[in-house]
Amino acid sequence: MSTEEQARPESRLMSLNGEAHLRSERAESLKHGFVLPHRVAFWVVAMAFLLNMALSAVPTPLYGLYQQRDHFSGIMVTIVYAVYAVGVIASLFLVGHVSDWVGRRRMLVIALLVNVASSSLFIFFPSLIGLIAARVVCGVAVGMTTATATAYLAELHLHARPGTSTKRPQVIAIAANLGGIGFGPLLGGLLAQFAPAPLRLSFIVVGAALVVLALFIAFAPETVSILDSPPAWRPQRVAVPSEGRRQFFAATFAGLAAFAVYGVFNSLVPSFLAGTLHESSHALAGAVAFSAFAAGALAQIVLGRLETAQMLRRSVPILLVGLALFTIGMWVPSLLIFILGGVVTGAGAGLVFRGALVAAGSTASPESRAEVLSGFFLGAYVGLSVPVIGLGIATAHVQAREAMLVFVVLVAIAIVWSVRAVVRFASRTLEVN
Repeated sequence: MSTEEQARPESRLMSLNGEAHLRSERAESLKHGFVLPHRVAFWVVAMAFLLNMALSAVPTPLYGLYQQRDHFSGIMVTIVYAVYAVGVIASLFLVGHVSDWVGRRRMLVIALLVNVASSSLFIFFPSLIGLIAARVVCGVAVGMTTATATAYLAELHLHARPGTSTKRPQVIAIAANLGGIGFGPLLGGLLAQFAPAPLRLSFIVVGAALVVLALFIAFAPETVSILDSPPAWRPQRVAVPSEGRRQFFAATFAGLAAFAVYGVFNSLVPSFLAGTLHESSHALAGAVAFSAFAAGALAQIVLGRLETAQMLRRSVPILLVGLALFTIGMWVPSLLIFILGGVVTGAGAGLVFRGALVAAGSTASPESRAEVLSGFFLGAYVGLSVPVIGLGIATAHVQAREAMLVFVVLVAIAIVWSVRAVVRFASRTLEVN
């Protein structure tokens, strides 16, 4: 076992709790009748995770249509985008940890139905106020989903394949998370370009799929022992051991910077395509966003066997090259270079994010891991919103390519500094040779 695997608390925790969970699930199967096999439930949960994340990104190629209909400014686009992050942060802080008490299955079903409510707001309340409300509700659903689905996949895998590596559910969770955020704009862009009702159809399709998946998950096996007397509710605490705080904060800053990059693709890229590159195709806008997130997921899968420190070191030059190409594509301008830069940037940001997540998690003991990761994700979602708002405000006063140049320089500095700090501070817990 490598140093990194020894440092991962989730492996030890899953092994300790596996037998107790399995006994509770056998009793539940006898009590409730039909229950999906664990292997089937694993893929149902993965699909639900992917589509719940996809709904959060469906509006990406549609913002231009919203602007044309409601005549609001580019700054308002960034605000509409950013309120989603507010919903995610509030949800993570208030209910992100509750599935430990009420069960993974119940919490995930509720999260899916909350996102169905979000899709209904998009469909039936198409005003600006309805759009903002829908984005907040969608953020709440995603905050409920992220930790719950990630833990659920790991636990279902444990029961389906006891004694095997935990890397498989980690890879699937990452692919569902980033892949879903990429699939959403791809679907939204294609339907907006080639199908009727561009501001409604994609939400109808994804919302209906989420209803079906919620019904399937209602028959999935539970993987935690639900307490008869759950503890009194409290907001999620963010507890970081004192000896790991420098590593944690460096890792969180790296995650924040990586999410800032992704935030640009999920909010402002369509307007850059239309305004700077004179490409107004909704399908193209969705495809560009999809390519960045898909590259991030694929890079993590391909290089997933690297030790975390090696992954972080390789991520920096990849990300810097991608950001350079992305910026050149705007200044030349060249659509091909712009798209290529987006793909390379997405791959580098994905590697930074995974390495930072593992580094942050390695600072925690098993009993405090949820609190530590909660703090990491809270920081990451700040990166998803605040820099994008600043960039949106800047584009109201200067050309988009000039604002993007400043953004790229700041992100590059943040990535280089934070990754170096993570590798330095994590020398005792991550393999750095």
